[in-house]
Amino acid sequence: MSRPLTERVADPVAELALTGDLARPARLTVSDLLAWPQHRARVSFECATSGIQHHGFTGPLLHDVLCTAGPVFDPARRKDRLRFLIAVTGADGHHALLSWAEIDPDFGRAAVLLAVSIDDTPLDRAGPQLVLPQDRCGARHISGINAIRVDGGYTSWT
Repeated sequence: MSRPLTERVADPVAELALTGDLARPARLTVSDLLAWPQHRARVSFECATSGIQHHGFTGPLLHDVLCTAGPVFDPARRKDRLRFLIAVTGADGHHALLSWAEIDPDFGRAAVLLAVSIDDTPLDRAGPQLVLPQDRCGARHISGINAIRVDGGYTSWT
């Protein structure tokens, strides 16, 4: 039995946690992400289950959002930022891993978005979506992002 309108609880708004090696970790909603400059991308990617997809996305650049959170690069080491990894997790358990160099304007300069809308439909309740316009395959397009971790402290592989 449903509750009367006066007793209904508002639908929850999706939230993502920015954590890791950051000076200012944060919890952000789609509404919060609208504070950054918005970029548009028309994207075509191949989906393993439903073929080629064509969508329009709008949102801030992942690089801009993460820079505001203050990644703790060592200023004494010129290329320190190149050792940082970015792990993105969706509410459905889907994961993707990017390197800082991919999104850094001095290196890969990939225009990776934290999309706040898809085809002009807001993603407030579902949460932002990771969009990599340069990827041919949509496997790194993460829906309903609930966590982004920036990590520069992993152990050396040597």
